[in-house]
Amino acid sequence: MGIPITPAASLGGIGLRTPHYRELLASLPAIGWLEVHSENYFGEGGQPHYFLTQLREHYPLSVHGVGLGLGSADDLDDAHLVRLRRLIERYQPFLVSDHICWGRANGRHLNDLLPLPYTEEALDHYCQRVDAVQTAIGREMLVENVSSYLRYAHSTIPEWEFVAEVSRRTGCGILLDINNLYVNAVNHGFDAHDYLRAIPGEAVREIHLAGFDATGPCLIDTHGTPVCEAVWALYAATVERIGARPTLIEWDTDIPALDVLLQHAAHADTLMERARALAA
Repeated sequence: MGIPITPAASLGGIGLRTPHYRELLASLPAIGWLEVHSENYFGEGGQPHYFLTQLREHYPLSVHGVGLGLGSADDLDDAHLVRLRRLIERYQPFLVSDHICWGRANGRHLNDLLPLPYTEEALDHYCQRVDAVQTAIGREMLVENVSSYLRYAHSTIPEWEFVAEVSRRTGCGILLDINNLYVNAVNHGFDAHDYLRAIPGEAVREIHLAGFDATGPCLIDTHGTPVCEAVWALYAATVERIGARPTLIEWDTDIPALDVLLQHAAHADTLMERARALAA
């Protein structure tokens, strides 16, 4: 495919979702890139691949997984890795990512991104899994910090140190989800800026922004509302510290009109430009 592997001037991207297939292809808006959930494209054909193949001719692509469950005690799913490798070979994404979580037990897939206990044992296990996946796909992968609603009593490592150490040990990149960071800071009572300071900026390859639900006793990461002002402010502080990075607007439930996503992506670009100006 004769298109750039990485985004050009615009670093703001959006998640490719079914309701927007036709409109995106018809209008080809000026966005930096698109991201897809890899498991949605594990089939060989059909409508998803029909549209993705055409859109890939115009936009760089990031592939984001939700099903590897790398921290699980179960063996890695070799069939899943084969399908992921085939998808990567087919579309040549500029980024490939998954989550710092677990999601399989006794052969059952739990269909959730469950937080790990932050212990030395879990760190060793997770790093071994990242190494195995990077070997299997023949390239760097990114790992994303997840939102959580509980903390394990026997955790011994702060979450931010766990994330940084995974990258240091394996050489993987970090997908820094600012919304998840903010949700966890509120839910667990830590300073989000302490978290940011611990993350090695040079390892951050991608940033996610999304919305949450605040109607209950804790914040719930829903990807179904606009990015809130507190998350935008944290994002601005992030790009001022580490520089501009490809930034995705995630919106997976109550999906709005395409224009809403484009406006969010444009705002991310504005904040990145502002950070560049401050650094000049």
